[in-house]
This record gives sequence, structure tokens and C-alpha cells, in this order.
Amino acid sequence: MNADQLKNRVRVHLNESAEIKRQVAEVCLESILAAAVLLEKAFRSGGKVLLCGNGGSAADCQHLAAEFVNRLTKSFERPALPAIALTTDTSFLTAYTNDYGVEGLFARQVQALGKKGDVLIGISTSGNSANIIQAVKTAKIMGIHTIALMGTSGKLMELADVAIAVPSNKIQYIQESHIAIEHILCMLVEYNYYDSQQ
Repeated sequence: MNADQLKNRVRVHLNESAEIKRQVAEVCLESILAAAVLLEKAFRSGGKVLLCGNGGSAADCQHLAAEFVNRLTKSFERPALPAIALTTDTSFLTAYTNDYGVEGLFARQVQALGKKGDVLIGISTSGNSANIIQAVKTAKIMGIHTIALMGTSGKLMELADVAIAVPSNKIQYIQESHIAIEHILCMLVEYNYYDSQQ
């Protein structure tokens, strides 16, 4: 592949990714706003956010949890917001999967750490990750609201209280849009929650 072909491949990827984000702005706007309302209500009531995902989505969980606990940007100073990525405790993760497999991995942590009034965010590009589905089902039984970040289809669409479904079936574009959506959720919660307390 020569230099011009490489440049064209980069342009195509960036343009296609930008087009998916443009579509997200059209088709996901209401679900993004609804998710932000759930998160804000949880924080106002003394609740917290739990996050679960696999692979790149596991990294997204850690990223978003860090934004809530720390801050999104230096331009907006505010106190910490409670968020826990269920993807980080390697001792638990390896012990549980060694004993039981992966399907109940996140549900078990929801049982241990969650309470009524919390919010669980499940991130799955396919919308069909079995351990995310089980965690969402467990959360609903416990009175924990649920948000799914997903691609264009999957079982999570019907299970979650709010499903933010990126209109694509290409994993890389879904993940790139998820990062943008996660930043937007944090931004909306920061400004709505703390502006109202001024």
C-alpha cells in the first residue's frame, strides 16, 4: 500500500466515523438526555453509578468512572461524583471466572455493591454480551436503573431503562461514538447538577 492509499484509508475512516457521530446527534439525542436525567437523579439521591463492559468497553467503563470521580475538564471545578467501574478488581475478576465462568461476573458485583437508587451502565457494542445482560437483569430486580450503550441492535435494547443505540454495526465506529456519548453524559450531569446548587 503506497502513501496515497494510506492517506485515503485514513480519510475514509475519519469521515465514516464523523458521519456516524452526525447520525448519533439525530437519532440518539433523546436517549442521551434521558440517560443524563437518570444519572443526575441517582447522584441527587445519594446514589452511585456502576459500569460494566468487556474489552474496549471495559476500558470505557474505567474512563467514564474516572471522569465522574475526578472531573471532565479543567474549565469546570466541582466535587467528586461516585462511580465504580466493575472491570478493575483483578483479584475478584480472576477468582470469579475461575470458579464460575464469565456470565455472572458483573451481576455478582452488582449484588455486592449496588443498592436501590443507583444506576448501572452496561456497555456492549453488540448489545448481546451475556454478562452485561445478566448484570442488567440483576440490577432491575434490585431497583437499580439501567442504561445501555450499544450498537444498532441487541437484547439490551429491550432490557435497559434507557438504551443509547449507535446507528452502526461496525465495532470501531460504535466505540468511537460511545466515547463521545460518555463525555456528553458527564458534561450534562456536571452542569445540570452543580448549576442547580449555586
